[in-house]
Parts: sequence; C-alpha cells; structure tokens
Amino acid sequence: MALAKERTYTIDDIYALPDGQRAELIDGQMYMMAPPRRVHQKLITELVSLIHRHIKDRNGSCEVYPAPFAVFLNKDGRNYVEPDVSVICDKDKLNDEGCIGAPDWIIEIISPSTSRMDYGIKLFKYRTAGVREYWIVNPFTRTVNIYDFENDAGTTQYSFDDKIPVCIYEDLNICISDLL
Repeated sequence: MALAKERTYTIDDIYALPDGQRAELIDGQMYMMAPPRRVHQKLITELVSLIHRHIKDRNGSCEVYPAPFAVFLNKDGRNYVEPDVSVICDKDKLNDEGCIGAPDWIIEIISPSTSRMDYGIKLFKYRTAGVREYWIVNPFTRTVNIYDFENDAGTTQYSFDDKIPVCIYEDLNICISDLL
C-alpha cells in the first residue's frame, strides 16, 4: 500500500487564504499564525520606531518594516515569512510585494504558538538564506538571543535589562525594558 503524499504548498496558497487569516511558508510547508498578544505588538511598535529613528538620524539607506510584511526568502515560491521586524539595506530587494531575498536583520518576538518555529525552523532558514543578524525576543523569559550570522559569532543571550549591541549598527544599543 502506498503512503499518502504530503502536500507541498506555494505562495499562491498563501495568497488564497481567506481575509484575515495569516500563515507562513517554509520549504513548501504552511504554518498558520495566531493573533499576537498586546505585549508582542507593543514591542514591534517600539522596536520599529527606535530603529527607524536611528536610521533617519544618520541618513541611513536601510528601511525597517513591521509585520505583516512579506519576505520571499529564497525566490522559489516555497518560502514566505512575515518576520515581526525586518530591516533591509539593499533597496534592490524591495518591490511592491515586499522583500525578495533575505533581510539584513530580522527580529522575531516569541508567542506561545511560535517558540518552536522561531528557535528552530526559522533560525536555520534565516541563517541559510543569508540574514546577517537575527534576534529572538522572549517576553516570557525576558531574554533576547542574538545570532550574528555575518561574523559567525554564535549565540549571545541578554536580559531585557541589558543594553544590547546591534551587530549591523555599531552605534546602536537597545534595552528592551526601556521599551515596555
């Protein structure tokens, strides 16, 4: 007896979802997304505002986007994510649909339903796609894991009370506690 074949989804399936329903697509597998909690949204808002101000004050060329913002990681039709915060420095990657290729810096804020994805599947996917820096902000443990993929520096964990250095901006440090 033959085994049932697992379905491979594409970006067309993401765009066919009913209004208001969100999902991400990694290697053809669809992962549904639950609505975020208030602290999740507050952190996104504050981080985007702080990063945007930093870029503007220095006449920087990077752009910062909050979720939902489409990131087509591998240009293959089988990988679509909506990071909580995306910073893109190569404007050639941007079009009206979102970001085509890897953002320079991605921040994900843990929700009860996303922990496994953010610490596992997305960590691997972001690294292999070419993301330079990846932050996992965990409001439950009040920790931030920093992955500096560009310098292959491994993982550094900080508390919300620490001044966290941003790898792609040498003159930017963020204290998460100051944002809450």
